[in-house]
Amino acid sequence: MAKTLMIVDDSATMRKIIMRTVRMSDLKFDRTEEAGNGAEAIEKLKSAPVDIVLCDVNMPEMGGLEFIRKLMKYYPKPVIIISTIAKVGSKIQKTALSAGACDVIDKESLSIYGGLEKAKSILLPRLKAAAMSSI
Repeated sequence: MAKTLMIVDDSATMRKIIMRTVRMSDLKFDRTEEAGNGAEAIEKLKSAPVDIVLCDVNMPEMGGLEFIRKLMKYYPKPVIIISTIAKVGSKIQKTALSAGACDVIDKESLSIYGGLEKAKSILLPRLKAAAMSSI
């Protein structure tokens, strides 16, 4: 079964890094979409639905938590939060999970500025798990 992916982050650099990390894996997506915030992502999803979403929390116009709540109400699908403020055990992590995220990753744990190997080892298994899940 083909899968599609959307990366929602206000940093174009972060979207590219995540995309590059995903492309270095054995995960093959038919299509990938990008959005700079939750509002843009919702608009894109209306005409081009995806299977999995990777999403930041702090973004202009519509942040990740509001986006997840709307997504789960209208277009439920696996969402992995990737954010610097989503520390393990934090209120943000708990809020994201209760809003419907299937996983939460602290961006700092990916160590992306030291190369992509660590990011691959953390992100890809979680992305594979999300691809296997169904909501």
